[in-house]
Amino acid sequence: MTSSADWIAGARPRTLPAAVAPVLAGTGVAAFVDGAVWWKALLALVVSLALQVGVNYANDYSDGIRGTDSDRVGPMRLVGSGAATPRAVKTAAFAAFGVAAVAGLVLAATTAWWLVAVGAVCVVAAWFYTGGDKPYGYLGLGEVMVFVFFGLVAVIGTTYVQTGTWEWPALYAGIGIGALACAILVANNLRDIPTDTVAGKRTLAVRLGDERTRYLYAFLVLVAAAAVVAVAAATTWWALLGLVFLGRAAAPTKAVLGGASGPALIPVLAATGASELAWSVLVALPLLVA
Repeated sequence: MTSSADWIAGARPRTLPAAVAPVLAGTGVAAFVDGAVWWKALLALVVSLALQVGVNYANDYSDGIRGTDSDRVGPMRLVGSGAATPRAVKTAAFAAFGVAAVAGLVLAATTAWWLVAVGAVCVVAAWFYTGGDKPYGYLGLGEVMVFVFFGLVAVIGTTYVQTGTWEWPALYAGIGIGALACAILVANNLRDIPTDTVAGKRTLAVRLGDERTRYLYAFLVLVAAAAVVAVAAATTWWALLGLVFLGRAAAPTKAVLGGASGPALIPVLAATGASELAWSVLVALPLLVA
């Protein structure tokens, strides 16, 4: 029987900062324009966390039945390790998507019904990342979709459901958060280049190769730093406090550029997630105070 510890590991808790960070950043922008609605922020957090967990279980299921995880270096996969049946993991994925849908419907009903369409696209994108006959994650488009959905859509959406208005700082924050969310995936796929190549999974890392993937990771960290400056220019210069996140990002960036591979890249995932969370907190707090 699958233990609760197995299910928690399968949810990949180290990736959850990527779900919390956009909500913090978007709420910071909403607070800056005196539009924060805290119960909506909490619902947005439920949506984001549930989608992240759903994506993780969906990837576990789809990669597992394809055999991509048969010889994997990294966190345990439920299907690939045989700890859970494919059917159980698929059910868990859709249960998480269901939680996200319920919370999203409440936000749509109290904001704008067209948000239902946005939510539906998010769920479809989450499933077909590794699901379906032609998953886009196997075509090198995973980073693009992560940037769009866990960066732009998540941050701008969080701000919009609270303010009901378009705010340029939310776009800039979405770029910063999206860049670091992409960096998490880049580090993950960098680690998996050998096994993904054998399995026929043509991720962006496989297409770029080892060296250029490492440079891409560093570039994304720099984009996140530039986004801090853009947010500060559009709001308050106190938001430059967000650049302190570079102190947290220094170690994983050094590891990636230094040639870390295989198991040595596993801590990079957690450190990059922590960097993204630090970015959101250090940018949101000045906006809240201002």
